[in-house]
Amino acid sequence: MNVHNANFRWIAVVLAAGASARMGRPKQLIEVGGETLIRKAIRCSQKAGADEIVVVLGYNHEEIKKEIEGMPIHITIHEHAEKGMGSSIKHGVNFVLNNYSEVNALMILVCDQPLLTLIHLKKIIEEFKHSKSPIVASAYSNRKGVPVLFHRSMFDQLLQLDDEHGAKKMIEQNSALVKAVDFPDGSIDLDTPEDVRNLKL
Repeated sequence: MNVHNANFRWIAVVLAAGASARMGRPKQLIEVGGETLIRKAIRCSQKAGADEIVVVLGYNHEEIKKEIEGMPIHITIHEHAEKGMGSSIKHGVNFVLNNYSEVNALMILVCDQPLLTLIHLKKIIEEFKHSKSPIVASAYSNRKGVPVLFHRSMFDQLLQLDDEHGAKKMIEQNSALVKAVDFPDGSIDLDTPEDVRNLKL
């Protein structure tokens, strides 16, 4: 794959379709450092150089949509978000393939990593260009996960994900192809009100 091509284009797919059942309110709209988690994921993607940003909404989509109106994004509503993370990933990948024929890679991000940084996303892109690996994942808590960048050659496999399983499953299945970028803060996610209270910034 020629990632050094001047026409190299990558797209950020921000997964924001979940119900936030344990949180009791849409965690995409939780503010950390004066910014909602969904706006932070979008802003970091934009500043990292994403050519397009696709936001997959599902539960609470009307409320969340209001928060991100006016941002340079494309919103797609996943009507069956209850099926699981894998179904949301497949929805996002299909949207990309149907709308952006020239894309070389896509990065999958979520909205519950409050310590996500622009610097980390740039490191993923640089590792991708340097190593030419088809998958560059974030490493934390002795595992690899999101944010994760997939070369176009992996899109078909993404579309074969089980509805319930997210990107980690595919990363595990292709471990020999994966390069990792350390992201210790990636282990900190927000699922419950207690997580928010315990967050140390």
